[in-house]
Amino acid sequence: MWGVIPAAGNGTRIQPLAFSKELLPVGGRAGPTERPKAVSEYLVERMTAGGATKICFVISPGKSDIMEYYGTGDVTSAEIAYVVQPRATGLCDAIFRAAPVIPKDEPVIVGLPDTIWFPEEALRELPDDMLSFLLFPVEQPQFFDAVVTDAAGRVEEIQVKTPEARSNWIWGAFKMPGHVFHELHAFWRARPEPDEYVGTLVNAWLAQGGQAVGVKAGASYVDVGTLDGYRSAMQMLRPVPQEETLVA
Repeated sequence: MWGVIPAAGNGTRIQPLAFSKELLPVGGRAGPTERPKAVSEYLVERMTAGGATKICFVISPGKSDIMEYYGTGDVTSAEIAYVVQPRATGLCDAIFRAAPVIPKDEPVIVGLPDTIWFPEEALRELPDDMLSFLLFPVEQPQFFDAVVTDAAGRVEEIQVKTPEARSNWIWGAFKMPGHVFHELHAFWRARPEPDEYVGTLVNAWLAQGGQAVGVKAGASYVDVGTLDGYRSAMQMLRPVPQEETLVA
């Protein structure tokens, strides 16, 4: 199984940094020598927990520090590949840059490298045989892509940063068979104006007879791409004091 991580964005919401936003230290990694943990490591861990054995980072030409960071082999046991997005022209373009390395007979997971969410193994709840979205409840869905589903979990609409969203469940990652990935890629390329956002593309896909499901297996979700999100992530990762554990 492949994991695709679009990491070519400029990170303007949290810049200036002296490094790629995907390497922003958030929390720490335990081991013989404790060290800071890059925010994108959380997604890599969750992808591997969900069954991914190969990870494709889609990077911009100036993000060689991501290659250096993950190229040591000390961060993950998954095989790492890199694809370049020449210009930052939207999330869909970044995701589909991975098409040359994705076989049609393997599932593929897509996630965002500047997010942290729980539970860590939630991707295991997504089916392998169709387009499926891992959903998380949030208090302010208007800042995300809210996913409207029917009683059976079928996706009816994805509302992209809609002020009065009809759902407080947002997608945090998604999964599909490799052949669906390539069908979506071809569909996107055939659009009069290729979509920038996954939500608008999927809405058009559904209107043409495509199918997708939303799985409400997520518990907590933080976008670390803003300063407020960074603070929330640090709070979420804060170790629970022993006395709090005893009281609970």
